[in-house]
Amino acid sequence: MRSLKIILLGIILFVLGSCATKYGMQLENGDLLLVSANGSTLSGAIDRVTQTGKATHYSHIGMLEKEGKDYWVLHAGTRNGSERVPLDHFLRDEQNDNNHVDVYRLKKEYRKTIPNAISVAKNWLGKPYNYSYILSDDQLYCSDFVHRSFARDSIFQLEPMTFVNPKTGKTDVAWEAFYKKQNLEVPEGKPGCNPNGMAASPKIKFLGKIREQR
Repeated sequence: MRSLKIILLGIILFVLGSCATKYGMQLENGDLLLVSANGSTLSGAIDRVTQTGKATHYSHIGMLEKEGKDYWVLHAGTRNGSERVPLDHFLRDEQNDNNHVDVYRLKKEYRKTIPNAISVAKNWLGKPYNYSYILSDDQLYCSDFVHRSFARDSIFQLEPMTFVNPKTGKTDVAWEAFYKKQNLEVPEGKPGCNPNGMAASPKIKFLGKIREQR
């Protein structure tokens, strides 16, 4: 009996170790995946106007779902809107765009909110991406998707949005062009959320950079 327990323990440790080795850490249900900002027009524009005291540089966020041995990412992306994709596919797409992915985790006292958040997130799947960043039930952007998923438990808060470039003190020129193309006014001061603001939340902790997939 004792030897059987030792064998089972060895198998469990092997499986856990394999997952940790593949991604560089042990991933858990509800982990938040923050994608680095790059030099593209939209990614850079998001990062420039959403800096916080923690000085992170992110332009996208998704949520991890662990289902048995499989890992999925629930997120609202510019390619396909709100979707559920295999983690490896998500990582390869970001790697192809020269981005890296950092992992954050809700602190222990908030982790009980994760099952409901994942359930809620799945209700939003199929919604198109919201390029206006003005809150809508019909279209979602990445941080809005995560915020809504945890909204019942108030994990993240909406804040007045700003599109002012801190270096110039004026509306960022990329955002001016972005909204002019849509025939919209820049939604300065309207409620919203963003990846850098979420990364600065005191309710989550930084775990590290996920290992790149080859």
